[in-house]
Parts: sequence; structure tokens; C-alpha cells
Amino acid sequence: MNTALAFELPVALEAHEPPEARGLARDEVRLMVATRGDGAIAHATFRDLPHFLRAGDLLVINTSATLPAAVPARRDDGTCLELRFATSAPDLPDGRWWVVELRSGDGTTPFGGGRAGEHITLAGNGDVELVAPYAGGTRLWLARFDAHEPLSDYLVRHGHPIRYGYVPREWPLEAYQTVFAIHPGSAEMPSAARPFTDELVGELVARGILFAPLTLHTGVSSPERHEPPYPERYSVPAETARLVNAARAWGGRVICVGTTAVRALETVARPDGTVEPGDGWTNLVITADRGLRTADGLVTGWHEPQASHLMMLEAVAGEDLLARSYDEALEHGYLWHEFGDSHLILP
Repeated sequence: MNTALAFELPVALEAHEPPEARGLARDEVRLMVATRGDGAIAHATFRDLPHFLRAGDLLVINTSATLPAAVPARRDDGTCLELRFATSAPDLPDGRWWVVELRSGDGTTPFGGGRAGEHITLAGNGDVELVAPYAGGTRLWLARFDAHEPLSDYLVRHGHPIRYGYVPREWPLEAYQTVFAIHPGSAEMPSAARPFTDELVGELVARGILFAPLTLHTGVSSPERHEPPYPERYSVPAETARLVNAARAWGGRVICVGTTAVRALETVARPDGTVEPGDGWTNLVITADRGLRTADGLVTGWHEPQASHLMMLEAVAGEDLLARSYDEALEHGYLWHEFGDSHLILP
């Protein structure tokens, strides 16, 4: 990874609340536009997005909706925890097997003291058995859930959205949903799409910019660990594959909204850049060495120092432009995290 991106993020540049709480509409967050072709960087607001796209461009959006995936929990010795449901377990589709994360009671730090066979009591008399460490770590567990009801129903009653220490108070689930949210399944919001509004989507469509949906359900990011992403569920419909291939054929640019959309789309991309429909689990990790086959550009947020997402961004932007973008973001006071500002990378 580019060593220039091993930066220190000032606390003052962490977005501690939704922009609405700061007196802004969702689409009034700041937008930096970086163009790889000429190296230019421009500063705007998100509602200016239509001016940087052109008729025939295709925005690939993620329709995953955010779950209230965090639940109060307690160990037998009385230790209060927060248990986070990251994703249903691959290859165990009966609805009871999940990958979970244990956190301290206030959710701010990982809890590494779990043990195989331990039962964790959840709010509302739910129960989770820790079966085995997941992927060889101590933070994530393969677990069996038992609350005598589907997890989706249980979370509606007892769960709350995942938040990290930089967000000091709870916000309702609606604050963690995008305008495209249709299919519940993400542990954390696919936040790149948060600044879109119905009005902005309407303007984009009126200008001849197309939208293509896919779904990728995100797991827990746990930014303090800088870990590569784990397998995530995705679905790329046949209609989206046809739209992507058509846009490429007529010279339109394929702009993914979020690293999640890139991951799903590149999973089904052939070496020649055409895509085919598909669904399942993806463990694709995109780096500059691997490169991109289909995606031309990206709408994204600002990512943690040394986060794995930066490897993907380097594949989109190139090393120099990405480093200059982050230097400018720090210098101009852009805000980080899911309630922060945006970054548009164009070819």
C-alpha cells in the first residue's frame, strides 16, 4: 500500500454525527472530484454531482439495507458486552449460524476473551453459542443463534445500529439507511450512497445518467484492526449485467457507488471487462496489482489510515492522485467516516 497514506487522522476531522444534525441536507456534504486522466482535483458539494457526470454514464448502486445488528449481551460471569451480527455464515444457510463480533459493553473496543462452547445471553432472552474462532482470529466467532424467532425479527425488537467511538450518541436506524436501501442484510451502512436524495436521483436521471442495482451485504469493518474484508454475500442481476455491458459498448463510464459495489461488480467481471450475472459469496480483494476490469470510477467516502479499502482506491485512482487527494482532504478539512464527506474518482 502507498506509504503516503499512512497518515494521522485528526479527531477534528471525524464526523461525529449525521450532516442533518449539523444543519446540512444529505446532499450538502462536501465532494472532492479527482480525475485520473489529467490529475485535476476540484472541490464541490455532493449535490453538484450531475455536473461531473455526463449522459450515458452508469452509476452502479448497492441496494443493501442496514440491519440494527448490535445487541446488548452478557457473559455468565456478569460481564456486559455488545454482540454484533456481522454476516450469516457461508455454507450454513439454515438461518441460525452467524459470524459475530464481541465488543466491550459500550461497543468502543473489541473483546478478545470469548471461548469456544461459551453461551452469551442476549437482550430479550436470546442466546448465542460461540462455536469456533472465525478465520483464525479472536475477534470474530462462528456462532449459533437461538431466540426462537428469525434473527431479522429479533433485531427489530432488540438491536440497534453499529456505531464506533467517534459517534458519541445513538442515532435511529433511518440515519444509517441510504435512499437505495431495499434488501436488509448489511451489518454496517453502505455509506458511500448516503448523500444521495430522491431529488438528486431525479436530476441525474433527467440528465441521462443511468442507474444499475446490485446487492452486497457488508460485514463489520472494525477499522481499528485494518483487516482485509471477509467473504460477503452479493447478487448481480441479469438486468444490471446487461446495462453495464451496454454502457461500456456505447462509451459510457461505469461509476460504482461505494467499494461494496466495486467488489460485487468486479467479482462477476470477465478479463475483457464484460460482466455476467451472479450471486453467492465473494472473497475478492482488489489491489493496484490486480487492477479493475469493469469499473471506471468510484463514489466513496474517506477511509481510515492504512485501511484495506485504500488498496482498492489505489487501483481506481492510481498512487499519485490518491495521495494528493488525501493530502487535500486533510488540508481542506474534509470529514471522515459514514457521516462525513465524499470523494468522486473519475477516469
